[in-house]
Amino acid sequence: MATHILPVVTESGKTRAHALEEESLKLHACYRGKMQVAPKCPISSARDFAYWYTPGVAAPCRAIQADPSRIYELTNKANLIAVVSDGSRVLGLGNIGPHAGLPVMEGKALLFKYLGGVDAVALCLATQDPREFVRAVQVLEPAFGGINLEDIATPRCFRVLEELRQTMTIPVWHDDQQGSATAVLAGLIGALKVVGKPIESIRIAMVGMGAANVAIYRLLKAYGVEPAQIIACDSRGTLHHGRYDIEDQSIELAEKWTVCLESNPDRVTGGIEQALCGADVCIAFSRSDPKLIDPAWIRAMAKDAIVFACANPEPEIWPWDAKAAGARIVATGRSDLPNQLNNSLVFPGIFRGTLDARAVTISDEMALAAAMELAGCAEERGLSEDAILPSMADWQIVPRVAAATAMRAEELGLARVTRSRREYMESATQRIVDSQSMLQVLMREGLIAERPTVT
Repeated sequence: MATHILPVVTESGKTRAHALEEESLKLHACYRGKMQVAPKCPISSARDFAYWYTPGVAAPCRAIQADPSRIYELTNKANLIAVVSDGSRVLGLGNIGPHAGLPVMEGKALLFKYLGGVDAVALCLATQDPREFVRAVQVLEPAFGGINLEDIATPRCFRVLEELRQTMTIPVWHDDQQGSATAVLAGLIGALKVVGKPIESIRIAMVGMGAANVAIYRLLKAYGVEPAQIIACDSRGTLHHGRYDIEDQSIELAEKWTVCLESNPDRVTGGIEQALCGADVCIAFSRSDPKLIDPAWIRAMAKDAIVFACANPEPEIWPWDAKAAGARIVATGRSDLPNQLNNSLVFPGIFRGTLDARAVTISDEMALAAAMELAGCAEERGLSEDAILPSMADWQIVPRVAAATAMRAEELGLARVTRSRREYMESATQRIVDSQSMLQVLMREGLIAERPTVT
């Protein structure tokens, strides 16, 4: 198969990033998107339609009417999710709308299928009214086994997730919140092992307090980090209980106000510079701007500093700049750089396990189990400054994350089936192998054209 090597322009990260974007644009135009629908049942002749459609299809319809739980046995609901967005906060691009956000949702569906064996449909809704959005997702429930919310602006993403989780009988997950938090926790566990710092002794600076960092804050607490170890900041400065602008909106910004009340006990004021001063860890989920974090501020961090600069498509500081300023470990959300800290390492396995256990929700406890399993996989493979987590190429970790998620769901009483860890592992592995094998067959037979060399 033809391949194309991206130009590596070490003196300019922006040039390298733009080269990748130009190639991506040409490839999207070549293939006209990334996903298609393929049948999963055999068809030898037109006579088979009598079984798959009318008149034979009446039998499974009546069976489901008599026992609604059989929908998981007689349809693809058990392996089908919707990736739903309103396009209001797409990657680091902002409110680009549902049409422009569709390539991202298709990409998400591709990762679900290839890495997790999960069938996913990209749905971009032409509304940014939370009530309309919630209602649109609620009426999808009969057709899907789960909902993955994506790229929804704060603070409404919190309310949307909360209401959908309370009103739907299938699991609803906001990947920008829960997925990012799970990946960051796993990466932090590995990074701290590399630098030899116990988590209870570190100080953490959080840059940006949108969907990702609010959820990361919550999951860090669940893991045992004390809020007093954290200083967070948003675009107006550090968070503390003297932030009356947030207190005045304490209902609408309830999550941020909680951070104000719990963290930063010394009431450190200022902005990113002051939050980073002396910090062991920087967790940035802010805006896509490699100049947002000044290298001088990294130099003022503690020895062996850990910097997670996770804005997409460009991080808050380029890794080489952070390293030159003294950071020992740097991670970004990009797949073309070392230490990709991205929810793509998490959501395929978590959804695989959730669907296989037929769990009714995805709890923080399930996310913790997934994070610790992911961190364990990384340690087994060998931790280093440039390898604090497995890469997306290590798809074999997905069945392990799936099994850990499913087993935790069972322990919490959230699963509707009971299996052993081995059974979950085997089922997940088979799903993933089947998905990847199908793609290889389509490529080998020329039904998916060979990737062209883009110049």
